[in-house]
Amino acid sequence: MKIALFGATGMVGSRIAAEAARRGHDVVAVSRSGASPVEGPGVTAVAADAGSVEAVAAAVAGADVVASALAPVRDGSDPRAPFAALYDAFLDGVRQGGVRRVVIVGGAGSLLVEPGTALVDTPGFPVAYKAEAQAHADRLAALRGVTDLDWTYVSPAAQIAPGERTGVFRVGGDALLTDAEGNSAISAEDYAVAFVDEIERGAHPGTRISVAY
Repeated sequence: MKIALFGATGMVGSRIAAEAARRGHDVVAVSRSGASPVEGPGVTAVAADAGSVEAVAAAVAGADVVASALAPVRDGSDPRAPFAALYDAFLDGVRQGGVRRVVIVGGAGSLLVEPGTALVDTPGFPVAYKAEAQAHADRLAALRGVTDLDWTYVSPAAQIAPGERTGVFRVGGDALLTDAEGNSAISAEDYAVAFVDEIERGAHPGTRISVAY
């Protein structure tokens, strides 16, 4: 498959690029810098602004699927409005580029710890990450009204960090997945495995899935 991946040089995006290339896919790795996240064949680095409809349309032309690892800017300001504007332009660019399938790296904050209560709304949620989590949650809410794109939103566990690629994990839905001790975690490498699985299989169109050990 030809995969146009935005946010390709970030912690999660670079691992998605590596996983997709490992499986033999053709990855167009898009970032502001144009740096390549992976050394070796199968990855073409492209510099483009995800907030430019025209730039996105040009970058995704001919792709089978668009993948987004875009994230809110962490500069101390409220990221919700800028992230909403970025995503609106990004999705319009995907449409203009003629691609229908979009698989999106989402946040964990909107996952439900119990019916009606999201993780971001629990007392122990870190204040420093609350606005970012809400920005992600807003995008999921907006996506749920999108009917002209075949989208899937992939939430990680509450904790995601570089680690081991085991290929062993669980896939859930809107509820936060935890282990027997109540922990919710996934390595970025295993998250990438699940993410590329979804790209290949298209098993969950028009919905959110979650990934955790």
